[in-house]
Amino acid sequence: MSSHLSHDAAEAASDAVHDEASRHDPVYDQLHADAQFAELRRRYRSFVLPATAAFLTWYLLYVVLSNWAGDFMGQKVIGNINVALVFGLLQFATTFGLAWLYSRYSTAKLDPLAQGLEAEFVRLTDSTDGGAR
Repeated sequence: MSSHLSHDAAEAASDAVHDEASRHDPVYDQLHADAQFAELRRRYRSFVLPATAAFLTWYLLYVVLSNWAGDFMGQKVIGNINVALVFGLLQFATTFGLAWLYSRYSTAKLDPLAQGLEAEFVRLTDSTDGGAR
């Protein structure tokens, strides 16, 4: 009996999800089909995916060297500062550098497209609801 109830509950939850999806604003479908939206996603991915892959590779290199190249990481660079400390500090510098680069990239390449899509959204919603925003 409990499996019957859980099946009914799952079916009811599925129906609720489908009802919610069918009630979404069709303006979103229009914007999703817009070439500007596709370009925005392409530009976003063209920065984020390579930057993420590069940073994770750099981070994993640090972890691998720390675990399996202890002699190298323990080499003194200046005074008591060793390679591991320099690499660790460079992780912070890389994080802030990537955030700065993304901010510049986003401002130059993503924001203009997003602003255009926002203007289109406002135009479409004003035309579909008679300007009652």
